[in-house]
Amino acid sequence: MPEPGFQSLTVDTCASIDEISQADWDRLAGQGNPFLRYEFFQALEQSGCTTTATGWQPCHLVFRVDGQIAGLAPAYLKTHSMGEYVFDWAWADAYQRHGLNYYPKLLVAIPFTPSQGPRLLLDPLLRNRLGDGRLRDLLDTLITRLDAHSWHLLFPNAADQALLGHTGELHRIGCQFHWHNREYGSFEDFLGQLTSRKRKSIRKERRQVAEQGISFRRFHGRDIPDHVLAAFHVFYQATYLKRGQRPYLNQSFFERVRADLSEHLYLIIAVRDGAMIAGALFLRGEDTLYGRYWGCLDEYNHLHFETCYYQGIELAIELGLQRFDAGAQGEHKLVRGFEPVLTHSWHGVRHPGFRDAIAAFVQDEAEQVEGYFQEYLTLLPFRHQDND
Repeated sequence: MPEPGFQSLTVDTCASIDEISQADWDRLAGQGNPFLRYEFFQALEQSGCTTTATGWQPCHLVFRVDGQIAGLAPAYLKTHSMGEYVFDWAWADAYQRHGLNYYPKLLVAIPFTPSQGPRLLLDPLLRNRLGDGRLRDLLDTLITRLDAHSWHLLFPNAADQALLGHTGELHRIGCQFHWHNREYGSFEDFLGQLTSRKRKSIRKERRQVAEQGISFRRFHGRDIPDHVLAAFHVFYQATYLKRGQRPYLNQSFFERVRADLSEHLYLIIAVRDGAMIAGALFLRGEDTLYGRYWGCLDEYNHLHFETCYYQGIELAIELGLQRFDAGAQGEHKLVRGFEPVLTHSWHGVRHPGFRDAIAAFVQDEAEQVEGYFQEYLTLLPFRHQDND
């Protein structure tokens, strides 16, 4: 499909990652980010987690210049909005109330992963050609061809965002909380930078976990035993079932990640009276630790904070990583040393009337989020915030 004004530039779609050679993918994506690894998308598809049946029909983008692959992007035709972490349910409801279809929509994103990073895997020459609104025009043309009603680019990094920001796109912001490693040598070094009150509170939470007879075991990559991975999957499922939802990922997915992305994978298991009671899964990137999935069967005081946050901070320090991204939302992370970070998404809506209405919504939402973000910055628990 030639892009207007660029006869040598085309974009096509693939219904499976297997239709793209791993050599081409690795050339453009590299191997440092676990969520961009070719094997990650294979694990999702081959385990049956991202399929037409689950509402995640692979529709990966392939950009060609003079017939040669110059860009790729993970993309899906979605028939619902679950597992995205940028919520557009109200938009879909408005369409339905007016007798219009909101789905399918084209989603350029990492499934089930609200972590900011590269989404458009482009060689430098192609990236230079896609500025000044040309990427938006290309995506607008593509969704018409696919008979989709909108396109959505979720959690892109700054380089991808630089291709957008022109008339016709909708920009949303959100707020997450990330932990930053300021050359800490230990967890105690980190605590030493907090106010006295917050330091005492965290130590008390950790002590109360230990007083319940809970200890922790850490596993890495292929050293994770089958029975431990199976127990973790039960914990993970429980997180969703407690909310009346079906889990997005199955045990086959986690087994494939262990086999093919072992260098990235860490699993922390909570143990009490010799039995495994909870677990959290982490993936290591080049400079960031990602806390992705967690679960438990029974509730214990402060167990979630210890397993998902404090154990993750200790792991990030030991691995010498600069940042710990523990997932979406969570204002409760603020008092535990996590700092607010703005996230971004970009959207193209075909229907002109709804596009105008959504634009007004997005503008109001951005003002509120920016207000929250600025307020959170004043609530950081570090010592320079008070007289400690």
